[in-house]
Amino acid sequence: MTDIRTCLRERGPLLFDGAMGTCFAALPGRAHQRCELACLTAPEEIAAIHRAYLEAGCRTIKTNTFTAGLELAQGQGESPARIIQAACRIAQDCAAPYGAYVFADIGPAPEGAKLSRGEVYCREADLFLAHGITCFLLETLPSNDGVAQFAAHLKRQCPQAFLIVSFAVAFDGVTREGIDGGELFRRAAALPEVDAVGFNCVSGPSHLLDYVRGLDLSLLGDKALSVMPNAGYPTVLGRRTAYQGAPDYFGGRLAELVRAGAAIVGGCCGTTPDHLAHAARAIAALPPARPAAGPARAAAPRPAPNPNTLADKLDRGERVIAVELDPPADDDLSFFLDGVRTLSEAGADAVTIADCPIGRPRADSSLLACKLKRELGVEPLPHLTCRDRNLNATKALLLGLSMEGVHNVLLVTGDPIPSTDRDEVKSVFNFNSRKLARYVSGLNETTLRTPFRIFGALNVNAPNFAVQLRLALEKETNGVSGFLTQPVLSADALDNLKLARETLRGKILGGIYPVVSYKNACFLNNEIAGMRIAPEIAARYEGKSRAEAEELAAEISARIAGEIAPYTDGLYLMTPFRRVALMARILERLAH
Repeated sequence: MTDIRTCLRERGPLLFDGAMGTCFAALPGRAHQRCELACLTAPEEIAAIHRAYLEAGCRTIKTNTFTAGLELAQGQGESPARIIQAACRIAQDCAAPYGAYVFADIGPAPEGAKLSRGEVYCREADLFLAHGITCFLLETLPSNDGVAQFAAHLKRQCPQAFLIVSFAVAFDGVTREGIDGGELFRRAAALPEVDAVGFNCVSGPSHLLDYVRGLDLSLLGDKALSVMPNAGYPTVLGRRTAYQGAPDYFGGRLAELVRAGAAIVGGCCGTTPDHLAHAARAIAALPPARPAAGPARAAAPRPAPNPNTLADKLDRGERVIAVELDPPADDDLSFFLDGVRTLSEAGADAVTIADCPIGRPRADSSLLACKLKRELGVEPLPHLTCRDRNLNATKALLLGLSMEGVHNVLLVTGDPIPSTDRDEVKSVFNFNSRKLARYVSGLNETTLRTPFRIFGALNVNAPNFAVQLRLALEKETNGVSGFLTQPVLSADALDNLKLARETLRGKILGGIYPVVSYKNACFLNNEIAGMRIAPEIAARYEGKSRAEAEELAAEISARIAGEIAPYTDGLYLMTPFRRVALMARILERLAH
């Protein structure tokens, strides 16, 4: 059989098959069954689908193993090994009479499992190699996590192996983990062990055609471009998800992808043998020569950014003070706006606004931020959680914030919904704060006129602060340039703050929370995550009246502000129980 590299050089584009899952789900009684298990329970049905694609003109088929790595990721090897063995035998037996290539199909490994993504891919590679498979498709990837490890391992075990790395991007060119596809394309193309790079799934053929036309294909060098789009976009028919993209339209778009430089093409979700038969005919009708890869289209010059007074002050090395004021739980804004005016006049450089703290609904932090910026000229720092929005909603919100002149955000994963509300209110966690930071950072580079200054949270009260520091370093790698800490109200918190200063590159705003009573101190210690009040501080509040306790709070807050000054670039003050007058008194003390 001709070596696949020779085939690509001498015979033109290589046509893959389409979606195994779509065809299997269309069989009677199979709509809700996992098709990979059918390699063991219904091998004749899987073989029939392989042969249908081969009869349609495909010269390459994928093993029916897209989700085999899910059990491997949890350390369970027996079931994946049996599925992979059966899938390899079925695909090899089907491909042999047609002289077709068989690729090991490896889907994305889950994040946060027992094994890392790279470890999962390497174990899958070893299982496939044991059954004579030397061509690999690592597909539908949301990131490049584990790709370099897998590619190096594969070529050590089998130097002649052929590897395609394929990412899944939406129509805006971003993956579900918030990473720009162009950056992933560049990283994968730079790996010497990778033979082809491209995109599949999520997007339809026209969007991927437009997308690859905007890429700098010269980054590939001698590598091939691979594109395997969906058959359009899904719709729900009854209780079934269906793709209604017409086969002839899909075939024509795939031929256009070949004209745009793709050497490897095929189908993903929703594509059938009929789709690929039309693609085979459309590609066969193309002129033999393909255009050489050219540079990306020149981007239009970006307008000058708008000013960001908070970021500019930090960049000049000046200390800043941000004060948090919780948004109202109703539609009466009078107290909130009056409070913001008071804080600003007392010396606050920015007002931070929590995003539904403790999972309870309050006025939207981003809408309030826009109102403060527009009507009061105050620099807002809205919190943005990952809890209540998917990636689309998050991008829409960020674009709106930028249009309104709000260019600072504090990204947090978000508190869970209280257990008493979970029957009616469902959490949405599309990503965590690190992935959200990476997504916003990508928007800064590709989309926004004025980049966001991205802040993150740092819990200096965490029992295992080493973990917090590791996560903070990941946040910095993903674009976070400053941190707001939890309150420093104990010796351990101060020590952790010092360690953070030595470890992190970003600006640090040290947390100050004025404890207002002994009861308040006990509540914070026992019921609020991330808070730690030293016993000697709590004890000082016993028996104090409200006025005495507030005076003590101002005294302690000013003292702590002085103690943490050498290790911070400013302060992050949290307003307790809407006591704006107390915060103004503390700000006045700090000014003297």
